[in-house]
Amino acid sequence: MTATAEAPRAAARRPEGTRRRALAGYLFVAPFMIVFAAMFAVPLIYAAYFSLFREQLVGGNVFVGLDNYARAFTDPAVWEGLGRVGAFFLLQVPAMLVVALALALALDTGLTRLSRFARLGVFVPYAVPGVIATLMWGFMYGPQFGPFAQLAEKIGVGVPDFLGADLMLGSLANIVFWEFTGYNMVILYAALRAVPGELYEAAAVDGAGQWRTAWSIKIPALRSALVVCMVFSIIGSFQLFNEPNLMQPLAPTVIDSSYTPNLYAYHLAFTGQEYNYAAAVSFVLGLIILVGSYAFMLATNRRSRS
Repeated sequence: MTATAEAPRAAARRPEGTRRRALAGYLFVAPFMIVFAAMFAVPLIYAAYFSLFREQLVGGNVFVGLDNYARAFTDPAVWEGLGRVGAFFLLQVPAMLVVALALALALDTGLTRLSRFARLGVFVPYAVPGVIATLMWGFMYGPQFGPFAQLAEKIGVGVPDFLGADLMLGSLANIVFWEFTGYNMVILYAALRAVPGELYEAAAVDGAGQWRTAWSIKIPALRSALVVCMVFSIIGSFQLFNEPNLMQPLAPTVIDSSYTPNLYAYHLAFTGQEYNYAAAVSFVLGLIILVGSYAFMLATNRRSRS
């Protein structure tokens, strides 16, 4: 059989092989998509549908359209909670990222001995579950039994009221700072390891020292990693829940049911039985986080282009 006769058969076999490869790809992706749909997409769609109704004593669940969202946008408790987590973000995130950046630069330049152990030591707090970390710091903040109170009494100074209204936000920020500085440091350190060594060699030839190299080469190379850390921090800050929820029994007069938007939605659903309105509050919070993250990324992209 000639080569010209074999060509049509080969062309006919190619689509079948392509279909098989495509089918194999879909089969590999299918387990993730099933879990994603069952654990994320379907509950999200159901919550969005649920937020359009209201439970009434007469008539049961009644369709009210966007009334729950209108109530959420005019609810003072929602806006007070948003203002509080906004202040938390401004208090905690800049300090955390600056320290994480400094640690990543120190590890990358070899200024610290036993860098592997130092990197592990900074990262270990992130491996501690948030519940345990909050309980541990709650014990340390205790005005009667905590180590800070005992130390203050021994040196004869006033016991700081870490659980008071004036210091509570800073106390929560300290817990999150302790938990996530190592996580952000690892992201930044991994980005630094990806910087081509030729850039450092060229800087050394030009006579640039460690500080000049860090300022002119390393920090600009970390722009994308810093944007990722900032977006994660925006999402995490506005979703603040575990820390205030666990600290509430220690300071019930300071942390109320609407201390953060997530805590407010939780109490609406499981204490007030207002499931529909809680779903609407959750979607409003998600929308605000989405808008804030997108605005930050848009502003960052514009600055990088200019």
